[in-house]
Amino acid sequence: MEAFLISAMAVTVGEIGDKTQLLALLLAARFKKPAPIILGILVATLANHALAGWLGHFIASAIPAHWLRIALGISFLAIAAWTLKPDDMDDAGLGDSRYGVFMLTCITFFLAEIGDKTQLATVALAARFQDLLPVVAGTTLGMLIADVPAVFLGKTASPHFPFKLVRWIAASVFAILGLLVLSGLQLPF
Repeated sequence: MEAFLISAMAVTVGEIGDKTQLLALLLAARFKKPAPIILGILVATLANHALAGWLGHFIASAIPAHWLRIALGISFLAIAAWTLKPDDMDDAGLGDSRYGVFMLTCITFFLAEIGDKTQLATVALAARFQDLLPVVAGTTLGMLIADVPAVFLGKTASPHFPFKLVRWIAASVFAILGLLVLSGLQLPF
């Protein structure tokens, strides 16, 4: 349960203002079909984060605990720095798809998540907890918590959302976690 809850919280916070959240806003504003967009986000995130979780699990079994702790701490610090950089998305290439809104969402979300900070967080969390299913379920729930409201709000509320403040809070959380892990302090998770 611990791996699930921490994974959900970390990705929810990390996803605020991320390019995939902006992609959810863009798709919702363009197609106005929330159900296939949300289902596409779910399927793409499950596939992407399952691969990331598997990689994290593999890394944890291949790297000694001391080096894994250092890598985890550094990865949290890197995610903190990355969180401060706002993502931009434009709607180039999001024309009408012959495969429908669901497939368009699946493909664009899967590709947008490759190398993204939430995917890297999933790798780090899977390496830390070495329990693939709760981590992937938690990170997927975190994506949905952050992205589903964006689908329903579309472009209407996005100009008024305090993305900058939330990015600073998220960066602070990741930085504190990174420093605590590097200090060797035994965290409860």
